[in-house]
Amino acid sequence: MAAPDIPYALPAELEERVHALLARPGRVLLGITGPPGAGKSTLAAAVAAAAGGAPAAVVVPMDGFHLAQDVLVAQGLAHRKGAAATFDAHGFVALLERIRAGGHTVYAPEFRRAWEEPVAGAIAVEAGTRLVVTEGNYLGRDEEPWRAVRPLLDACWYVDPGDDVRRARLHARHVAFGRSDAEAKAWMTSNDDVNAREIAATADRADLVWRG
Repeated sequence: MAAPDIPYALPAELEERVHALLARPGRVLLGITGPPGAGKSTLAAAVAAAAGGAPAAVVVPMDGFHLAQDVLVAQGLAHRKGAAATFDAHGFVALLERIRAGGHTVYAPEFRRAWEEPVAGAIAVEAGTRLVVTEGNYLGRDEEPWRAVRPLLDACWYVDPGDDVRRARLHARHVAFGRSDAEAKAWMTSNDDVNAREIAATADRADLVWRG
């Protein structure tokens, strides 16, 4: 999901952590993970803004590695869109490795929610970019090939505002993008909540659990 244009003000505790990360030499990769509707995109945008914004700080969402809808349909996975199996995990790991190596501009894909499809080459990570914030559901997943993600990150934050808050956000998002009230609730029960329970098991791989 694309980050909002106007992020909220970053809480002081998190701003201090960002400055501590930027005190390190070279490029820094920060991961922000958590269940659907946790507020990962909003927080990532706030972190990037606090670090000076593009090109000094860039957000690279994991959602850019969603498999295309036609592929999901062909694989019988359209009803589980957002589950770990519906992403190109190897491609995501390869991108993080290229970003970590640096030295030249790397172009990352972006997920366009209005189309429900990824768009290649939409985000430029320039050679001089100091902070790359990547956000997504499965950054802490301890299964191949996902387990390669965590060692590539300098820090990882897990965001969890509580089920009531995140489900209200999800419901509003689904309705805003065309689902009826009943369809939104059914999708959340059959898909989002299933993914959320799986993602919750990865919280212990994060450096910080943020419930703000």
